[in-house]
Amino acid sequence: MDVDSVTGDVFDRLVALLTDARAKFRVIEHAAEGRSEKISAIRGNRPEQAAKAMVLDVRGGGGGRRSVLAILPGNRKLDFNAVATLFEARKCGFASPGSAQALTGCAMGAVPPFSLNPELNIVVDEDLLANATLFFNAGRLDRSMELDTQDWLAVARPRVAKIASDS
Repeated sequence: MDVDSVTGDVFDRLVALLTDARAKFRVIEHAAEGRSEKISAIRGNRPEQAAKAMVLDVRGGGGGRRSVLAILPGNRKLDFNAVATLFEARKCGFASPGSAQALTGCAMGAVPPFSLNPELNIVVDEDLLANATLFFNAGRLDRSMELDTQDWLAVARPRVAKIASDS
């Protein structure tokens, strides 16, 4: 299966999921881009409104090895130690690009803030939730969405914690 067909499937699944949930969202078509600072400028949103999604590999401790989808504001950096502590693990790092794509069905930079895979635990930095709406790439590098934050919480059902560093 090629990446384009998989990423198209993720976009279509998101649209269906949000439509079924009667969520308030809009699709934004744009030039292909996956870097947070660049895509925020293209979409016209503040960087702190961008829901940056990162696939992580969490290991050790009592829970064994787990995959985590960490969501944080686009202008912040991930606190790996906070995620490791949250999941009672000894180590936390980025998942390999191949593993991330297998878990999400998306190319790097296109991962939306939703777990469409039961093996992928989702956690969001609490600071992102201060925004009325969120912006994110929607499974494709050339499609984004603006979504009501409360609707996102209701559909995504993430764990909420402090996982972004202040620096």
